[in-house]
Amino acid sequence: MVPPSLLTEMRGAAMSLTAAASGLVVFLLSVSVAQGQDGWGVTYSSAEICAVNGSTVEMRCSFTYPSTWKGSVNTVQKTFWFTKQKDGEPVDLTTDSEYAGRVEDRCENNICTLRVRNLRESDSAEYRFRFTTNQPDGKYDGSTGVTLSVSNLQVISDTYWLSCQNSCYQSYIPPYIWYKNGQIIQGETSYYTSNPNKADSYSCALKGHEDFPSPPVCVTDQTCNRVTYTERSICAFKGSSVDISCTYSSFEDDVNSTFWFSPERSHQGQNPSQPEDLSEDSQYAGRVQILETERGRSTLRISDLRDSDSAQYLFTFKTPSFEWRSDLPGTSLTVTALQVQVIRAKVYNYSTEAELKCDSSCSPAAFLNYVWFKNGEKIKATVISSYKGLFQPRDNISCALEGHEDFPSPAVYAPKPPSVSVSPSAGIEEGSSVTLTCSSDANPAANYTWYKEDEDSPKASGQIFTITDFRAEHRGRYSCGAQNKLGRSNSTFHLRVVAGSSTMIVNIIGTTLGVLMLILALLLSLWMRKKKTLRSTTEAPEEIEGRKELPTDCNVFPSAVVFDAQGSTASVHVRGI
Repeated sequence: MVPPSLLTEMRGAAMSLTAAASGLVVFLLSVSVAQGQDGWGVTYSSAEICAVNGSTVEMRCSFTYPSTWKGSVNTVQKTFWFTKQKDGEPVDLTTDSEYAGRVEDRCENNICTLRVRNLRESDSAEYRFRFTTNQPDGKYDGSTGVTLSVSNLQVISDTYWLSCQNSCYQSYIPPYIWYKNGQIIQGETSYYTSNPNKADSYSCALKGHEDFPSPPVCVTDQTCNRVTYTERSICAFKGSSVDISCTYSSFEDDVNSTFWFSPERSHQGQNPSQPEDLSEDSQYAGRVQILETERGRSTLRISDLRDSDSAQYLFTFKTPSFEWRSDLPGTSLTVTALQVQVIRAKVYNYSTEAELKCDSSCSPAAFLNYVWFKNGEKIKATVISSYKGLFQPRDNISCALEGHEDFPSPAVYAPKPPSVSVSPSAGIEEGSSVTLTCSSDANPAANYTWYKEDEDSPKASGQIFTITDFRAEHRGRYSCGAQNKLGRSNSTFHLRVVAGSSTMIVNIIGTTLGVLMLILALLLSLWMRKKKTLRSTTEAPEEIEGRKELPTDCNVFPSAVVFDAQGSTASVHVRGI
């Protein structure tokens, strides 16, 4: 049985949302709150969005589902956005060729965001979200979605005036910016009435959204001075190549020179007001080509892309009497690196079963082959962006584009055994404050939990654990657990308390006095022994004189050593009779 359909309630009034810093030009016309039944539901942050052609738009939703369904555990297996169906099934936007290279779909904690770049009028549609679970009938998208309208700013010319048309605004007229030959001119209304010149091109933009102007147009024919960029923004992978193109025309046929430049690089030169030809820039040496495949079309090709190549690129040309110096934006290039995203994982005692995806902030403009690596070794027979496998705790997994293996993503891996530092490190005194810090090398970053031996519940969570008043009961074995989606690792240590400072002073004084008394006793003993030795030596000759003289014919025996009662010694000679 398919889960029940959505009940949708439309609320809110007209409002606008601007995020120029991130390249977003979005106008929210109403807010939608969607509720499901039986725990199934999708809530869209907005019901209608109007955005300017060439800009970027974000659509968000959150979803809910029951943890169990028909007696079985219910887990999400896939999420995606769609605008159309094929053979009765929704088509994932990330696989739709019309959106190739322009779509980014991210989900985290049941909140999903769809970002579409370089909006076109053909992108106007209703966008709906679907998620599926492991149950046979576990799929849900509701009955309504987000309606996107893409407004194409357009200059309509007449002999004596110009008009800037915009379909997004209905209730009021916003301020406008006008450009002549790419340079800002006066005027903040939707009409320009200063006798347009047939040699000049004109463009308009909404004030505050100058990065998304209308295409420049000629007043009477197609031979005025103008430059039109093929794409407003391009996202490319680090190490790959990119083509940035434009078309141009001159009111005069004689074009003396053309070149591409980047304002960011020109500002680093000796004369910031003069654009620097990229083909002469040492940073791009050997990596830049200028292609002129046909008259009036120029292509800048940059190979071996680097992070520092992320910038805005513009084109200029010169004639004997005119130089194109535009305030209009060119093409913005974003160079991004690959990263491995953990889609889902199940951790066992000694291994982890996981599904990984090779991802970036860029969506590929065409189908690409991927290369996966385990512990630096290429995994054979894997050329798609996702990879499923069984991983050991020490495995490192990374990915790269085929042909660009020298630019792999950072590896993902389970936490390494944590290290724990204790502050203060000299010793823990009773009553003092103790700070424990746990660190583990892990990607994705690890979460930390602290445990104490023989206690069921955790003591704390987070990388730092502080005991403000350390007592005897705090002594014992502790462990720090580091965990991410790919696994877990623990480190165990023992905390002991040492005597407080006052007790230590008393002990030191007592020990010192004891040593001094022992030294005095030893000195006294040595003095008394020396005194007795001297007395016994003085009395020995008198004692010998008082004896009778022994016969001279007696045999002489060796000397003997005699010990007195005090341990003193004296040497005497003994003769036999």
